[in-house]
Amino acid sequence: MPDRRDHAGIAALSLCEAMLLALRDNAVLPEREIEGILRDAADTHANAAKPDADQQMHRAVAQLINGILGKFVPLQGR
Repeated sequence: MPDRRDHAGIAALSLCEAMLLALRDNAVLPEREIEGILRDAADTHANAAKPDADQQMHRAVAQLINGILGKFVPLQGR
């Protein structure tokens, strides 16, 4: 069963995704900037040098961020 930290993490991720979408939709940030933010965050987790348990967590986080990235970047742009 998820604990409070899981719920807080899911809420934070949802809020960040919504804010990035709003920034794009309102032309505050161009899509390429948002893509860069998401790629940097995913790469940071994908390349994290930690013990095995942490590596699994970082890979999972990178996959989640890359899933969000898919909502911002058209398929032909990847």
